[in-house]
Amino acid sequence: MLAGAAALSLALTGTVAGLAGSAQAATRTTAVFENCDAPAPQPDGSGNQNWTVTLPDGAKAGDVVPITIDPGASPLIPGFSVTTVNTSKITLKVGATTQVVTSPPETVSVIAGQPLDPKAFSGTIKIPDGTEGTTVQVALDLAVTDADLSGSVFTTTCTPAPRPSASLGSVAVEALPKDPVTTKLTPNSGPAGTAVAVTGANFPAGPVTCSALLAGAVTGDTGAGTADASGAATCNITVTKKADAIRIDGSITPYKAFVFLEEQAGVKNPVDVEVLPGPLALGPKGGQPAVSFGAVTINGKAQSVVGVFNAATVQDFRGGSLGWDVTATRTPFLNQATGHSMAKAQIGIQPSCTVTNPDSPSTCTAGTPGAISDVPMKVASQAAGGDELTGGEFAVGGAGMIQLPPFMFADTYQTVVTFSIS
Repeated sequence: MLAGAAALSLALTGTVAGLAGSAQAATRTTAVFENCDAPAPQPDGSGNQNWTVTLPDGAKAGDVVPITIDPGASPLIPGFSVTTVNTSKITLKVGATTQVVTSPPETVSVIAGQPLDPKAFSGTIKIPDGTEGTTVQVALDLAVTDADLSGSVFTTTCTPAPRPSASLGSVAVEALPKDPVTTKLTPNSGPAGTAVAVTGANFPAGPVTCSALLAGAVTGDTGAGTADASGAATCNITVTKKADAIRIDGSITPYKAFVFLEEQAGVKNPVDVEVLPGPLALGPKGGQPAVSFGAVTINGKAQSVVGVFNAATVQDFRGGSLGWDVTATRTPFLNQATGHSMAKAQIGIQPSCTVTNPDSPSTCTAGTPGAISDVPMKVASQAAGGDELTGGEFAVGGAGMIQLPPFMFADTYQTVVTFSIS
Protein backbone atom coordinates (compact mmCIF):
# COMPACT_ATOMS: atom_id res chain seq x y z
CA MET A 1 0.00 0.00 0.00
CA LEU A 2 1.25 3.45 -0.95
CA ALA A 3 0.16 6.49 1.03
CA GLY A 4 0.29 10.24 0.50
CA ALA A 5 -0.19 12.57 3.47
CA ALA A 6 -1.74 16.02 3.51
CA ALA A 7 -1.18 18.17 6.61
CA LEU A 8 -3.97 20.53 7.59
CA SER A 9 -3.04 23.47 9.83
CA LEU A 10 -5.67 25.40 11.74
CA ALA A 11 -4.77 28.55 13.70
CA LEU A 12 -7.13 29.46 16.55
CA THR A 13 -6.71 32.82 18.20
CA GLY A 14 -8.82 34.84 20.63
CA THR A 15 -8.62 37.28 23.43
CA VAL A 16 -10.16 34.71 25.79
CA ALA A 17 -8.42 31.34 24.60
CA GLY A 18 -28.33 2.20 -21.75
CA LEU A 19 -30.60 5.76 -20.93
CA ALA A 20 -34.13 4.53 -20.79
CA GLY A 21 -36.18 7.01 -22.82
CA SER A 22 -39.33 5.08 -23.73
CA ALA A 23 -41.12 5.28 -20.37
CA GLN A 24 -43.35 8.23 -19.51
CA ALA A 25 -42.13 10.67 -16.87
CA ALA A 26 -43.81 11.28 -13.53
CA THR A 27 -43.28 14.42 -11.39
CA ARG A 28 -43.81 14.64 -7.63
CA THR A 29 -43.24 17.39 -5.05
CA THR A 30 -42.33 16.35 -1.50
CA ALA A 31 -41.68 18.50 1.58
CA VAL A 32 -38.53 17.32 3.38
CA PHE A 33 -37.51 18.58 6.82
CA GLU A 34 -33.76 19.29 6.91
CA ASN A 35 -31.10 20.38 9.36
CA CYS A 36 -28.57 22.54 7.55
CA ASP A 37 -24.97 23.17 8.63
CA ALA A 38 -23.78 26.40 7.02
CA PRO A 39 -20.22 27.77 6.92
CA ALA A 40 -19.41 30.60 9.31
CA PRO A 41 -20.47 33.36 9.62
CA GLN A 42 -23.75 32.15 8.10
CA PRO A 43 -25.97 30.73 10.90
CA ASP A 44 -27.24 27.15 10.67
CA GLY A 45 -30.93 26.53 10.08
CA SER A 46 -33.69 23.94 9.91
CA GLY A 47 -36.98 23.66 8.11
CA ASN A 48 -38.89 22.18 5.20
CA GLN A 49 -37.64 22.23 1.61
CA ASN A 50 -39.99 21.32 -1.24
CA TRP A 51 -38.22 18.88 -3.58
CA THR A 52 -39.74 18.35 -7.03
CA VAL A 53 -38.38 15.26 -8.80
CA THR A 54 -39.19 13.92 -12.27
CA LEU A 55 -38.48 10.24 -13.01
CA PRO A 56 -39.56 7.76 -15.69
CA ASP A 57 -42.42 5.61 -14.44
CA GLY A 58 -40.76 2.39 -15.61
CA ALA A 59 -37.35 0.90 -16.49
CA LYS A 60 -35.34 -2.31 -16.46
CA ALA A 61 -32.88 -3.34 -13.77
CA GLY A 62 -29.46 -1.97 -14.70
CA ASP A 63 -30.88 0.87 -16.81
CA VAL A 64 -29.42 4.37 -16.50
CA VAL A 65 -32.44 6.68 -16.44
CA PRO A 66 -32.87 10.48 -16.48
CA ILE A 67 -33.84 12.43 -13.37
CA THR A 68 -34.72 16.11 -13.01
CA ILE A 69 -34.37 17.72 -9.58
CA ASP A 70 -35.82 21.07 -8.49
CA PRO A 71 -34.61 21.50 -4.90
CA GLY A 72 -36.98 24.35 -4.02
CA ALA A 73 -36.27 27.18 -1.59
CA SER A 74 -33.68 26.41 1.10
CA PRO A 75 -34.61 26.51 4.79
CA LEU A 76 -31.52 28.69 5.38
CA ILE A 77 -32.01 32.46 5.52
CA PRO A 78 -28.85 34.30 4.34
CA GLY A 79 -27.51 36.96 6.69
CA PHE A 80 -25.66 38.91 4.00
CA SER A 81 -25.72 39.58 0.24
CA VAL A 82 -23.06 38.16 -2.07
CA THR A 83 -22.63 36.69 -5.57
CA THR A 84 -21.28 33.14 -5.72
CA VAL A 85 -21.02 30.24 -8.17
CA ASN A 86 -22.93 27.33 -6.63
CA THR A 87 -22.78 23.60 -7.35
CA SER A 88 -25.35 21.25 -5.79
CA LYS A 89 -24.34 17.66 -5.01
CA ILE A 90 -27.45 15.68 -4.16
CA THR A 91 -26.96 12.25 -2.63
CA LEU A 92 -29.96 10.03 -3.29
CA LYS A 93 -30.93 6.67 -1.87
CA VAL A 94 -31.97 4.71 -4.98
CA GLY A 95 -33.37 1.48 -3.60
CA ALA A 96 -30.53 0.08 -1.49
CA THR A 97 -27.82 2.04 -3.34
CA THR A 98 -26.44 5.55 -2.74
CA GLN A 99 -25.91 7.72 -5.83
CA VAL A 100 -24.89 11.36 -6.36
CA VAL A 101 -26.43 13.74 -8.90
CA THR A 102 -24.41 16.94 -9.44
CA SER A 103 -25.78 20.18 -10.86
CA PRO A 104 -23.91 22.39 -13.32
CA PRO A 105 -22.34 25.51 -11.75
CA GLU A 106 -24.90 28.30 -11.28
CA THR A 107 -24.11 31.96 -10.69
CA VAL A 108 -26.28 33.04 -7.77
CA SER A 109 -26.99 36.47 -6.32
CA VAL A 110 -27.63 35.83 -2.64
CA ILE A 111 -29.84 38.47 -1.01
CA ALA A 112 -29.86 38.90 2.76
CA GLY A 113 -33.13 37.72 4.30
CA GLN A 114 -34.29 35.83 1.20
CA PRO A 115 -33.94 32.01 1.02
CA LEU A 116 -31.87 30.66 -1.84
CA ASP A 117 -33.95 28.94 -4.54
CA PRO A 118 -31.58 27.04 -6.89
CA LYS A 119 -32.57 26.21 -10.46
CA ALA A 120 -33.79 22.78 -11.48
CA PHE A 121 -31.17 20.53 -13.09
CA SER A 122 -31.01 17.13 -14.74
CA GLY A 123 -28.79 14.08 -14.39
CA THR A 124 -29.01 10.30 -14.34
CA ILE A 125 -29.37 7.48 -11.83
CA LYS A 126 -28.91 3.74 -12.28
CA ILE A 127 -31.69 1.30 -11.44
CA PRO A 128 -29.95 -1.25 -9.19
CA ASP A 129 -29.34 -4.78 -10.40
CA GLY A 130 -31.52 -7.44 -8.83
CA THR A 131 -34.62 -5.23 -8.55
CA GLU A 132 -36.65 -6.95 -11.28
CA GLY A 133 -40.38 -6.90 -10.57
CA THR A 134 -40.14 -4.34 -7.74
CA THR A 135 -40.72 -0.59 -7.36
CA VAL A 136 -37.53 1.30 -6.56
CA GLN A 137 -38.00 4.28 -4.25
CA VAL A 138 -35.78 7.38 -4.59
CA ALA A 139 -35.18 9.37 -1.39
CA LEU A 140 -32.96 12.25 -0.28
CA ASP A 141 -29.92 11.17 1.75
CA LEU A 142 -27.85 14.39 1.78
CA ALA A 143 -27.80 17.78 0.04
CA VAL A 144 -24.46 19.57 -0.29
CA THR A 145 -24.00 23.01 -1.86
CA ASP A 146 -20.50 24.24 -2.71
CA ALA A 147 -20.41 28.03 -3.06
CA ASP A 148 -17.32 29.34 -4.88
CA LEU A 149 -16.45 32.89 -3.82
CA SER A 150 -13.38 34.17 -5.68
CA GLY A 151 -11.71 30.75 -5.57
CA SER A 152 -12.64 29.87 -1.98
CA VAL A 153 -15.28 27.16 -1.60
CA PHE A 154 -17.86 27.38 1.22
CA THR A 155 -19.92 24.24 1.77
CA THR A 156 -23.44 23.99 3.18
CA THR A 157 -24.64 20.51 4.16
CA CYS A 158 -28.34 19.77 4.69
CA THR A 159 -29.31 16.46 6.26
CA PRO A 160 -32.92 15.23 6.08
CA ALA A 161 -34.63 14.17 9.30
CA PRO A 162 -35.29 11.29 9.21
CA ARG A 163 -32.38 10.23 7.00
CA PRO A 164 -33.01 9.16 4.29
CA SER A 165 -36.16 11.15 3.66
CA ALA A 166 -39.56 9.94 2.61
CA SER A 167 -39.75 8.89 -1.04
CA LEU A 168 -39.30 11.71 -3.57
CA GLY A 169 -40.37 9.46 -6.45
CA SER A 170 -40.31 5.88 -7.66
CA VAL A 171 -39.58 3.74 -10.71
CA ALA A 172 -41.41 0.49 -11.48
CA VAL A 173 -38.83 -2.11 -12.55
CA GLU A 174 -39.81 -4.61 -15.23
CA ALA A 175 -39.96 -8.24 -14.17
CA LEU A 176 -38.10 -9.21 -17.35
CA PRO A 177 -34.34 -9.79 -17.17
CA LYS A 178 -31.87 -7.09 -18.12
CA ASP A 179 -31.03 -6.57 -21.78
CA PRO A 180 -28.99 -9.46 -23.22
CA VAL A 181 -25.32 -8.65 -23.84
CA THR A 182 -22.40 -10.35 -25.56
CA THR A 183 -19.65 -10.67 -22.96
CA LYS A 184 -16.59 -12.45 -24.39
CA LEU A 185 -14.96 -14.00 -27.47
CA THR A 186 -12.52 -16.90 -27.14
CA PRO A 187 -10.33 -16.27 -29.08
CA ASN A 188 -10.99 -12.67 -30.11
CA SER A 189 -8.67 -12.76 -33.15
CA GLY A 190 -7.56 -15.11 -35.90
CA PRO A 191 -7.46 -15.81 -39.64
CA ALA A 192 -10.18 -17.35 -41.80
CA GLY A 193 -11.22 -20.69 -40.35
CA THR A 194 -10.91 -19.61 -36.67
CA ALA A 195 -13.45 -21.29 -34.37
CA VAL A 196 -14.76 -18.83 -31.75
CA ALA A 197 -16.72 -19.50 -28.57
CA VAL A 198 -19.02 -16.54 -27.87
CA THR A 199 -20.50 -16.00 -24.40
CA GLY A 200 -23.31 -13.73 -23.23
CA ALA A 201 -25.57 -12.90 -20.30
CA ASN A 202 -29.28 -12.17 -19.65
CA PHE A 203 -30.63 -14.36 -22.48
CA PRO A 204 -33.91 -16.32 -22.24
CA ALA A 205 -33.20 -20.00 -21.63
CA GLY A 206 -33.10 -22.02 -24.83
CA PRO A 207 -31.32 -22.01 -28.20
CA VAL A 208 -29.36 -18.96 -29.39
CA THR A 209 -27.64 -17.97 -32.62
CA CYS A 210 -24.59 -15.78 -33.22
CA SER A 211 -23.28 -13.73 -36.14
CA ALA A 212 -20.06 -12.15 -37.39
CA LEU A 213 -20.19 -8.51 -38.55
CA LEU A 214 -18.09 -6.09 -40.58
CA ALA A 215 -18.79 -2.37 -40.21
CA GLY A 216 -22.12 -3.25 -38.59
CA ALA A 217 -23.35 -5.54 -41.38
CA VAL A 218 -23.54 -9.32 -41.05
CA THR A 219 -20.95 -11.21 -43.08
CA GLY A 220 -22.90 -14.45 -43.45
CA ASP A 221 -20.92 -16.41 -40.86
CA THR A 222 -23.34 -17.71 -38.21
CA GLY A 223 -23.33 -20.19 -35.34
CA ALA A 224 -25.59 -21.79 -32.78
CA GLY A 225 -25.64 -22.49 -29.05
CA THR A 226 -27.80 -22.43 -25.94
CA ALA A 227 -28.60 -20.27 -22.92
CA ASP A 228 -29.12 -21.87 -19.51
CA ALA A 229 -31.73 -21.03 -16.88
CA SER A 230 -29.53 -18.27 -15.41
CA GLY A 231 -29.35 -16.47 -18.77
CA ALA A 232 -25.70 -17.42 -19.48
CA ALA A 233 -25.35 -18.18 -23.19
CA THR A 234 -22.62 -19.90 -25.20
CA CYS A 235 -22.56 -19.94 -29.01
CA ASN A 236 -19.96 -21.43 -31.39
CA ILE A 237 -19.11 -19.82 -34.72
CA THR A 238 -16.39 -20.29 -37.33
CA VAL A 239 -15.10 -17.09 -38.95
CA THR A 240 -14.52 -17.68 -42.67
CA LYS A 241 -14.32 -14.10 -43.96
CA LYS A 242 -13.21 -10.69 -42.76
CA ALA A 243 -15.08 -9.49 -39.64
CA ASP A 244 -14.55 -6.83 -36.97
CA ALA A 245 -17.17 -7.90 -34.39
CA ILE A 246 -19.19 -10.91 -33.25
CA ARG A 247 -22.49 -10.91 -31.37
CA ILE A 248 -24.99 -13.32 -29.94
CA ASP A 249 -28.15 -12.38 -31.84
CA GLY A 250 -30.58 -10.32 -29.79
CA SER A 251 -27.90 -8.67 -27.68
CA ILE A 252 -27.53 -4.91 -27.43
CA THR A 253 -24.49 -2.91 -28.50
CA PRO A 254 -21.60 -2.67 -28.07
CA TYR A 255 -20.74 -6.05 -29.58
CA LYS A 256 -17.37 -7.70 -28.91
CA ALA A 257 -14.53 -6.74 -31.23
CA PHE A 258 -12.80 -9.40 -33.35
CA VAL A 259 -9.43 -8.84 -35.03
CA PHE A 260 -9.33 -10.63 -38.39
CA LEU A 261 -5.82 -11.65 -39.45
CA GLU A 262 -5.54 -11.54 -43.21
CA GLU A 263 -2.99 -13.75 -44.95
CA GLN A 264 -0.13 -11.78 -46.51
CA ALA A 265 1.95 -13.08 -49.41
CA GLY A 266 5.74 -13.10 -49.02
CA VAL A 267 8.34 -13.85 -46.35
CA LYS A 268 6.99 -13.62 -42.82
CA ASN A 269 8.97 -11.90 -40.04
CA PRO A 270 7.28 -12.39 -36.66
CA VAL A 271 7.83 -9.43 -34.31
CA ASP A 272 7.21 -9.85 -30.57
CA VAL A 273 6.90 -7.07 -28.03
CA GLU A 274 6.53 -7.63 -24.29
CA VAL A 275 4.44 -5.11 -22.33
CA LEU A 276 5.28 -5.20 -18.63
CA PRO A 277 2.82 -4.05 -15.95
CA GLY A 278 3.49 -0.71 -14.30
CA PRO A 279 2.66 0.36 -10.75
CA LEU A 280 -0.49 1.36 -8.93
CA ALA A 281 0.76 4.54 -7.29
CA LEU A 282 -0.59 7.38 -5.17
CA GLY A 283 1.41 10.56 -4.99
CA PRO A 284 3.19 12.76 -4.46
CA LYS A 285 5.39 10.35 -2.50
CA GLY A 286 6.78 13.14 -0.34
CA GLY A 287 3.32 14.21 0.84
CA GLN A 288 1.39 17.42 0.32
CA PRO A 289 2.08 20.92 1.62
CA ALA A 290 0.06 22.04 4.63
CA VAL A 291 -3.45 23.31 3.97
CA SER A 292 -4.44 26.37 5.99
CA PHE A 293 -8.05 26.63 7.10
CA GLY A 294 -7.47 30.13 8.42
CA ALA A 295 -7.95 31.64 11.87
CA VAL A 296 -10.99 31.50 14.15
CA THR A 297 -11.75 33.66 17.20
CA ILE A 298 -13.32 31.88 20.15
CA ASN A 299 -16.86 33.19 20.74
CA GLY A 300 -18.47 30.47 22.87
CA LYS A 301 -20.27 28.90 19.92
CA ALA A 302 -19.48 25.95 17.67
CA GLN A 303 -17.90 27.20 14.44
CA SER A 304 -16.96 25.79 11.04
CA VAL A 305 -14.12 26.63 8.70
CA VAL A 306 -13.66 25.46 5.12
CA GLY A 307 -10.76 24.70 2.83
CA VAL A 308 -9.74 22.52 -0.10
CA PHE A 309 -7.57 19.40 0.02
CA ASN A 310 -4.61 19.40 -2.34
CA ALA A 311 -5.37 16.83 -5.05
CA ALA A 312 -3.45 13.55 -4.85
CA THR A 313 -2.48 11.81 -8.09
CA VAL A 314 -3.46 8.22 -8.83
CA GLN A 315 -1.58 6.32 -11.54
CA ASP A 316 -2.83 2.86 -12.48
CA PHE A 317 -0.41 1.44 -15.02
CA ARG A 318 -0.98 -2.25 -14.18
CA GLY A 319 -2.39 -3.09 -17.59
CA GLY A 320 -5.18 -5.34 -16.34
CA SER A 321 -8.80 -5.23 -15.29
CA LEU A 322 -8.34 -4.57 -11.56
CA GLY A 323 -9.96 -1.76 -9.58
CA TRP A 324 -8.70 0.35 -6.69
CA ASP A 325 -9.96 2.25 -3.65
CA VAL A 326 -8.52 5.42 -2.11
CA THR A 327 -9.31 5.82 1.59
CA ALA A 328 -8.65 8.64 4.07
CA THR A 329 -7.75 8.55 7.77
CA ARG A 330 -6.58 11.26 10.15
CA THR A 331 -4.70 11.86 13.37
CA PRO A 332 -6.17 13.84 16.32
CA PHE A 333 -6.04 17.65 16.32
CA LEU A 334 -2.93 18.40 18.43
CA ASN A 335 -0.22 20.89 19.18
CA GLN A 336 2.63 18.57 20.07
CA ALA A 337 4.73 21.38 21.54
CA THR A 338 2.10 22.59 24.05
CA GLY A 339 0.20 19.33 24.49
CA HIS A 340 -3.12 20.98 23.73
CA SER A 341 -5.69 18.98 21.77
CA MET A 342 -9.20 19.35 20.35
CA ALA A 343 -10.79 15.96 20.93
CA LYS A 344 -14.25 17.17 19.86
CA ALA A 345 -13.16 18.79 16.58
CA GLN A 346 -14.17 16.99 13.39
CA ILE A 347 -13.03 17.26 9.80
CA GLY A 348 -15.19 16.29 6.84
CA ILE A 349 -14.58 15.95 3.11
CA GLN A 350 -16.72 16.32 0.00
CA PRO A 351 -14.65 13.96 -2.18
CA SER A 352 -13.88 14.58 -5.83
CA CYS A 353 -12.21 12.39 -8.44
CA THR A 354 -11.39 13.45 -11.99
CA VAL A 355 -9.67 11.81 -14.96
CA THR A 356 -6.49 13.73 -15.79
CA ASN A 357 -5.35 11.67 -18.79
CA PRO A 358 -8.00 11.60 -21.55
CA ASP A 359 -6.59 8.31 -22.84
CA SER A 360 -7.44 6.56 -19.56
CA PRO A 361 -9.57 3.46 -20.23
CA SER A 362 -11.38 3.87 -16.88
CA THR A 363 -13.38 6.49 -15.06
CA CYS A 364 -13.35 6.98 -11.30
CA THR A 365 -16.09 7.55 -8.74
CA ALA A 366 -15.95 9.99 -5.83
CA GLY A 367 -16.96 8.67 -2.42
CA THR A 368 -19.86 9.82 -0.26
CA PRO A 369 -19.31 13.01 1.79
CA GLY A 370 -18.59 12.37 5.45
CA ALA A 371 -16.32 12.79 8.44
CA ILE A 372 -12.72 11.54 8.37
CA SER A 373 -11.61 9.56 11.42
CA ASP A 374 -9.12 6.86 12.33
CA VAL A 375 -11.36 4.37 10.47
CA PRO A 376 -10.57 4.36 6.71
CA MET A 377 -13.18 6.29 4.71
CA LYS A 378 -13.50 5.62 0.97
CA VAL A 379 -13.00 8.89 -0.93
CA ALA A 380 -12.59 7.55 -4.49
CA SER A 381 -12.59 4.29 -6.41
CA GLN A 382 -12.18 2.66 -9.82
CA ALA A 383 -14.37 -0.36 -10.49
CA ALA A 384 -12.88 -3.63 -11.70
CA GLY A 385 -13.41 -4.13 -15.42
CA GLY A 386 -14.21 -7.82 -15.69
CA ASP A 387 -13.02 -8.66 -19.21
CA GLU A 388 -12.33 -5.00 -20.05
CA LEU A 389 -9.10 -3.01 -19.60
CA THR A 390 -8.92 -0.63 -16.62
CA GLY A 391 -6.39 1.97 -15.50
CA GLY A 392 -5.39 5.55 -16.17
CA GLU A 393 -4.42 8.75 -14.38
CA PHE A 394 -6.66 10.57 -11.91
CA ALA A 395 -6.77 13.39 -9.33
CA VAL A 396 -8.38 12.76 -5.94
CA GLY A 397 -9.19 15.57 -3.52
CA GLY A 398 -12.21 17.59 -2.45
CA ALA A 399 -13.56 20.39 -0.32
CA GLY A 400 -13.01 20.13 3.43
CA MET A 401 -14.78 21.52 6.49
CA ILE A 402 -13.54 21.56 10.11
CA GLN A 403 -16.19 21.74 12.82
CA LEU A 404 -14.83 23.28 16.04
CA PRO A 405 -16.15 23.05 19.61
CA PRO A 406 -17.35 26.20 21.43
CA PHE A 407 -14.34 26.31 23.79
CA MET A 408 -10.72 25.19 23.52
CA PHE A 409 -7.21 26.44 24.26
CA ALA A 410 -6.15 29.26 21.97
CA ASP A 411 -3.34 27.60 20.03
CA THR A 412 -2.31 26.30 16.63
CA TYR A 413 -3.50 22.75 15.97
CA GLN A 414 -2.71 20.23 13.28
CA THR A 415 -4.16 16.98 12.04
CA VAL A 416 -2.60 14.87 9.29
CA VAL A 417 -5.02 13.38 6.78
CA THR A 418 -3.53 10.37 4.96
CA PHE A 419 -4.80 9.10 1.62
CA SER A 420 -4.03 5.41 1.01
CA ILE A 421 -4.65 3.25 -2.07
CA SER A 422 -5.24 -0.46 -2.40
